[in-house]
Amino acid sequence: MATQTSTPVAAGETGAVVDRIRVSVPDRGLRHDLRAVGIVWRRELIRFRTDRLRAITSLVQPFLFLFILGTGLSNLAGGNLPHTASFDFKTFIYPGVLAMSVLFTAIFSAGSIVWDREFGFLREILVAPVSRAAIVVGKCLGGATIATFQGVIFLCLAWFAHVPYNPVLILGLIGMLLLLSFTLTAFGVMMAARIKQFQAFMALTQMLVLPLFFLSGALYPLTGLPAWLTVLTRLDPLTYVVGPMRHLVFSHLNVPPQVAALINTHLAPSITWGGWVVPLWLSLGIVAAMGLGMTGVAIAEFSKTE
Repeated sequence: MATQTSTPVAAGETGAVVDRIRVSVPDRGLRHDLRAVGIVWRRELIRFRTDRLRAITSLVQPFLFLFILGTGLSNLAGGNLPHTASFDFKTFIYPGVLAMSVLFTAIFSAGSIVWDREFGFLREILVAPVSRAAIVVGKCLGGATIATFQGVIFLCLAWFAHVPYNPVLILGLIGMLLLLSFTLTAFGVMMAARIKQFQAFMALTQMLVLPLFFLSGALYPLTGLPAWLTVLTRLDPLTYVVGPMRHLVFSHLNVPPQVAALINTHLAPSITWGGWVVPLWLSLGIVAAMGLGMTGVAIAEFSKTE
């Protein structure tokens, strides 16, 4: 029978072994948090790049709204405006459909949090020596980048809606899309912070996304509405992006002044609160404040969860 022998370890050698197996955990700091933001952001881009079907299907619905619904309602819009026989209703709904192209992508990108929670990957991220805020911010920036990229793809189709490729117009629309994408992603992350099942997240977002889109005035002017519907449209954050986007698009259209006045009066009126015209900077500031507020709520929820 074989015998086992043990070799005594001196006290000094024991200390050396302990030094060799000690795990070194880096201190938390701004540099590590920024690195974590970059890693989470890059992970979102990699996931989106490898999922080509997701990129294609997310553009199907905006295509349907622009080319089928827009074409079908063109006669209706033109009939309500005198001297606008050449006006295409696709031009009117293009800003709203452009917002739709980032709406679903931004919110659904946050659904990967629920997916990661189900498969245990989220727990591995949360135990990393970085702040929860870095994880949430990286997630929001990743979703905003992906959604804005989808919007830029749809922006290339502006010519089909008779929208000119003006550099100032394009850059302005991209900036608004980025702001909207970040706010919507923060909204999705805030909801995903507490939802445990992916099916529940999808059902909840489907219930909320369509009302957000329809109440934004993407498909109809925000004039002559019942009082209760007017209040709901003013509570919708998309309203404060679709309105400025439409105003920016119409300000770059090459139409006679008389037609432009009619369009601004009937189809693209300014957003008002009790008759007071909301400035452009305030509209976009409201969207930015909502995005930052929901990001803060998401950070607080992640600090309590898991």
